[in-house]
Amino acid sequence: MEITMIYYLIPSLIMFCCGVYGFITRKNMIAMLISLELMLNAVDINFVVFNRYLYPEAMEGMFFTLFAIAIAAAETALAIAIIINVFRAAKNIDVAHLTQMKH
Repeated sequence: MEITMIYYLIPSLIMFCCGVYGFITRKNMIAMLISLELMLNAVDINFVVFNRYLYPEAMEGMFFTLFAIAIAAAETALAIAIIINVFRAAKNIDVAHLTQMKH
């Protein structure tokens, strides 16, 4: 039995939808960052799946996914550093209090 593309795309779709839901409903910057990373991982899964099924002999999707994962790791480290500095200044990382963070 061959595993078709849909077995990979459905979990990826569920991951992406959970990330969108988490990003929209959360007020905490850390939870929003985690939701954003969940969406990026779902997109990375799609890159690999489409590369595997459309061009099985090529590796561009795999390399692009590895590059995207490296960029996401750097982006996460930078975002965590920014969130820590915001917390030190405002003693709060809730995005509902953005006016408090401006001062």
